[in-house]
Amino acid sequence: MRRAKLQAGFTLIEVLIALMVTALIAAAAYAGVSTVITGAEQLGRTAERTRDLSRTFALLNRDLRTFVNRPVRDEFGQLQPAVSGGSLALYSLSLTRDGWHNSLDQPRSDLQRVHYFVEDGSLWRAYNTVLESALETELQRVRLLDGVEALDLRFLAGIEDLEVDREFAVDTRNWLENWVSEPGAAPLSPPAAVEIRLQLSDLGELRRIHAFP
Repeated sequence: MRRAKLQAGFTLIEVLIALMVTALIAAAAYAGVSTVITGAEQLGRTAERTRDLSRTFALLNRDLRTFVNRPVRDEFGQLQPAVSGGSLALYSLSLTRDGWHNSLDQPRSDLQRVHYFVEDGSLWRAYNTVLESALETELQRVRLLDGVEALDLRFLAGIEDLEVDREFAVDTRNWLENWVSEPGAAPLSPPAAVEIRLQLSDLGELRRIHAFP
C-alpha cells in the first residue's frame, strides 16, 4: 500500500505570528514616514513664517529709511505731522515717505503716506492713493503678517535724551509711548528714533529700533 504524501503548510500559530510581525513592521514604517511628513510640514511653516517676517521688517525699514519731513492734511483738512503713532493716534504708525515708484508714469507725487496697524490678529500696511487725503479716498490695504497680538511703539524725542545701560544697550523705558499733535497745535517735528515692539502669538515679542533720517 502506497504511503500518502505529507502536505507541507503553516500552522495557525505560525500564520498569526507572521501577521503580527508584518503589522509591527508596517506600524514602524508608518511612524517613520509620518515623522518625516510632519517635520517637512513644520519646516515649510517655519520657512513661510520667516519669509513673512523678513518681508515685514524689510518694508518697515524701507519706509522709515525713506521718511521725509512732510506734514499732510487728512480728509477733514487738519494738518497731520510727518510721522505720528502710538495708542492715541489713528494708526499705530503713520509717516510720509519718498521714492514711491511710478512705473505707469501717473500724474501723482513720488511721496506716499503709509500706515501700519493691527486688525483681527494681523499686521496691515495701508497707503493713500494721493498724498493729501480726501473723504472719498479709499486706503489700499495689504496684510503683512498673521498671528500678531499687538504693535506698540516708543519714540525718542531727541538724541540728547538717548540713554544706554551698562552693557551699552539702548534704554527705551523713558521713551514716549505716543507721538501725536494736540488739536489745533502745530504739527510735531519728527522724533529722533522709534522702537517697534511686535507681539507675536508664536514667537513672543520682537523689538526693532530705527533712527529717523
